[in-house]
Amino acid sequence: MTHLLVTGGAGFIGSAIVEQALDRGWQVRVIDSLRADVHGAPPEIDPRVDFIHGDVTKPRDVEAALDGIDVVCHQAAKVGLGVDFADAPDYVASNEVGTAVLLAAMAVAAVDRLVLASSMVVYGEGSYLSHHGSARPGPRRAIDLDNGRFDPVDEVTGDRLHPALISEDDPLDPRNVYASTKLGQEYLSTAWARSTGGRAIALRYHNVYGPGMPQNTPYAGVASLFRSALQRGEAPRVFEDGAQRRDFVHVRDIASANLAAIDFTHNAPAELFRPFNVGSGTVHTIGEMAVALAAAAHGPAPVVTGEYRLGDVRHITASSARLRSELQWMPAVTFEDGMREFATAPLRAAVQR
Repeated sequence: MTHLLVTGGAGFIGSAIVEQALDRGWQVRVIDSLRADVHGAPPEIDPRVDFIHGDVTKPRDVEAALDGIDVVCHQAAKVGLGVDFADAPDYVASNEVGTAVLLAAMAVAAVDRLVLASSMVVYGEGSYLSHHGSARPGPRRAIDLDNGRFDPVDEVTGDRLHPALISEDDPLDPRNVYASTKLGQEYLSTAWARSTGGRAIALRYHNVYGPGMPQNTPYAGVASLFRSALQRGEAPRVFEDGAQRRDFVHVRDIASANLAAIDFTHNAPAELFRPFNVGSGTVHTIGEMAVALAAAAHGPAPVVTGEYRLGDVRHITASSARLRSELQWMPAVTFEDGMREFATAPLRAAVQR
């Protein structure tokens, strides 16, 4: 029987992984700090779970959590873009220091299997095509965004670049503190695998949504922000022109990808580090998502504002071909079904600010 530790297992994605692992009959332990800026109220913990109220940045908590464990699914992290650069120390402590503490304890405890929650943000801007072939544009300029020129252009010709699916072999270019810490987690996992003979899988999540999302923190994703607005009776506010391309993937599909990755580590070769994109494989724009969600919720139509956040990427969509072929994983929730469910699904309790 598999003995699984899920760090951050009381959170949005972690709890979905725990549910599917329990359904398989696995023994599941959770360590979660229950941070007040993530959990607006104490979450319900399945009584079948061995729950530890602890912090992955504290070696003693992690050592206790690893006792008798076969494999670790590391979801604990501070997510989102944050409020401003003053958040940087907390991101680094939560994500990179927490991962280093966990991996050091795993090395001592001889736990040699890890599945890491990574993110599409490690790529920076998405993959593009120009008349000359593939292209990776730099950050967009404020002057262009101010004038409604949202799409990246060829730096030589000035022609608009055409978005393409990004693969795991594309260059990495983290463009904010959160992205830097997610890539830092990957690098630490690589070093751990080489040093200990361990097996590490990094799952680069694309835009995750679904029941149980946090609803009003500055770290919530765009789907949660739109859903929260509709719950208040307000129109979703769509930045730029709404044509930003994304891959929206349901949280239950993210959970099943984690279980597939856990299975994969069982017979994987030693000293393995392997990243996988996790997306639905279907491209939609942020505007299309807002329209679908508003219609399913019978709420007000979205408002396209033309506003922007400097540092946001324009287009990023996943090729999940590697995950499908090597781990035999397939998403089960369509965009249409997922949005219909999400429109009325419960969100996490509001965080008091």
